[in-house]
Amino acid sequence: MHNVESRGESVVALSRSIDGLDIVDEKSVADSLDRLDGWFDRIIVATGALSGAGYRPEKTLKSLDPAAIAAQFALNATGPMLVLKHALRLLPRDRRSVFAVLSARVGSIGDNRLGGWYSYRASKAALNQLVHTAAIEVARSHRQAICVTLHPGTVATAFTKDYPNHVSVSSQEAAQNLLRVMDGLSMADTGGFFDWAGKQVVW
Repeated sequence: MHNVESRGESVVALSRSIDGLDIVDEKSVADSLDRLDGWFDRIIVATGALSGAGYRPEKTLKSLDPAAIAAQFALNATGPMLVLKHALRLLPRDRRSVFAVLSARVGSIGDNRLGGWYSYRASKAALNQLVHTAAIEVARSHRQAICVTLHPGTVATAFTKDYPNHVSVSSQEAAQNLLRVMDGLSMADTGGFFDWAGKQVVW
């Protein structure tokens, strides 16, 4: 948020801990967004999780749990689309706007060479498809809107310290990278999946 404010842009931030926004509960999403007025030139959905209460990323088929799979899809795929559903009215129709959702490279089917992480991979792949599909519809009413999914790279957090084989960047650097990517997008890029360097990620 600080990165955007330092550019002279006003920011409205919504979170679960402060605002009570529960992205897997449509009423919560609708109520949170209904309180907003005016136009938003950029909406970023930065939610998601690799694991949750009581379950860990699956390494084998033996670990598959239907409840865990459903929870991952609700959080990583359905939730961001509920935001778009209720936030579409906030995007201007007469100028460029960006709706971006954080995805993950492991959601790429073509780039999957290691296997594992079934629920997380599948839910992010579903997110990419959902945003791509929504971009087609949104373009009919918001001709200058750009809807994309973005891979931020590995961000240094308490969680990612458990995965030392991946080079990580600070949250500030990751935010700067993604802002730079969004600034460079054109209407031709809507529906796409891009990494932190602006390179298109294979589906």
